[in-house]
Amino acid sequence: MRARWALPLTVLAGLLSAAAFDPFTVPYAMVLGVAVLVVVLRRLDQARVRLVLAVGATYGLSFMAVLIWWMNAVSNGAYVALVLAQVGVFAIIAIPLRSALRLRWWPLWGAAVWVAGEWFRSSFPLTGFPWGRLGHTAIDTPFEAWVRIGGMPWLSAVMFVVAASLVVLCGGAVLHRALAAGAILTTMLVGAVLPTGVTGQDGTADVALVQGDVPGAILSWPRGEIFALHLAETRRLTRDVEDGTVPRPDVVMWPETTVDVDPFTNETVQAQIEATSARIGAPILIGALLDGPTSDTAYNASVVWDEDGPGSRYVKRKLVPYGEYVPFRQLLGDIVPRVDRDIPRDMLPGEDSAPLRVGGLVVGGSICWDLAYDGIIRDAAGEDVQVLSGQTSNAAFTGTAQPEQQWKISRLRALETGRWMLVPSTNGISGVADAHGDVVERAPMHEPATISVEVPLASGRTPALVVGPYLQWTLVGLGLVGWILGWRTGRGRGRA
Repeated sequence: MRARWALPLTVLAGLLSAAAFDPFTVPYAMVLGVAVLVVVLRRLDQARVRLVLAVGATYGLSFMAVLIWWMNAVSNGAYVALVLAQVGVFAIIAIPLRSALRLRWWPLWGAAVWVAGEWFRSSFPLTGFPWGRLGHTAIDTPFEAWVRIGGMPWLSAVMFVVAASLVVLCGGAVLHRALAAGAILTTMLVGAVLPTGVTGQDGTADVALVQGDVPGAILSWPRGEIFALHLAETRRLTRDVEDGTVPRPDVVMWPETTVDVDPFTNETVQAQIEATSARIGAPILIGALLDGPTSDTAYNASVVWDEDGPGSRYVKRKLVPYGEYVPFRQLLGDIVPRVDRDIPRDMLPGEDSAPLRVGGLVVGGSICWDLAYDGIIRDAAGEDVQVLSGQTSNAAFTGTAQPEQQWKISRLRALETGRWMLVPSTNGISGVADAHGDVVERAPMHEPATISVEVPLASGRTPALVVGPYLQWTLVGLGLVGWILGWRTGRGRGRA
């Protein structure tokens, strides 16, 4: 295949992949996009490396430029930089993928390389960018329950095999076509009947999620204003509880960084939180911006707070480069002065995912970007954890597709872990997803609202939580083996 055909087809593959995500949400579009990419790379069996790199880069550009258009809400420069970083990563991934597609049983070797590529993309550069994975498109399809078996890497592998089977259906031998059709049908039928739901349900708890809204455009509101809005909405909830129209919650959850004045050092803020907790008769899981060990550092944390003061806490582990901290600040501060203005303090990452103990309830905490990282969620859904929280603030992305994309990952995490996922957001999407991945309740966006819901509590672990890490590293290892074997096969064909 010549470049004049390979690159346009690769653009199509990238656009199809992006169409699977919000705001388009075309079912199975990324499976088709990956299938087109596979066709191109298999036709480039003996092409020069630079053409394969160009194909990977073209796929990354056409896919990411559409998928993360919402990054323009932060800045045009941030959007361009992130897209270009992903272009480079996809260019690299195309090399081992082309090699693996030369082998016998190439759909399986290709699936392993694809998973290894997603791991690489989720890890580098800096903390990686685990967005737009093939498995993320499974929600509301017969494939979604496969995440329960082995986690997100396993789900991506299964869906890659389906994409490869579509390629075989369109051009393989009769026996191979029959095998491919059987693989697709079996995958969909088994996925449709795999068990889901709460693992080892043990009791229930009443939970209230508070969405106080934000007072305007990002970076424009006075300090403490978001705290005031969530305090006011919680007081409205308290009146409803006192009137008997809403059950008294066992815990109230606020979104990420709703307390943007450190409550450990501000006595007025402390007193307001404690008085509100005492009146409603329940602890509040606040999202707080805490002072760091130096004047130019901070922590993004969840803290359990009741009438007697603070309890257990969780500090966000995966931070957003150029959103929560600035790599190479000294260099960039001179080149881009707004870096120091918009992000005056670098947040520091947490070191563990110890559960949050809220009275008799054990909550697995995660904050916004943590949600996209497999290891963080596996740690959060520890053995004693009964329910998951995903505090977030998407105020910077108001009016874009980002909140919807993140919400669907939240739903997959609930299905994967066998635990209900509770997502309080400052202005949306606040919602509750059950352990089937279904939406139980969702608040209206961009206005104050409260969700009150009775949540079944989990007491067991899904297969994904038990074997997920081993499956992931097995697939990554097989991907490396497939790369080497495919490279040797390519050298042999070249000499022939």
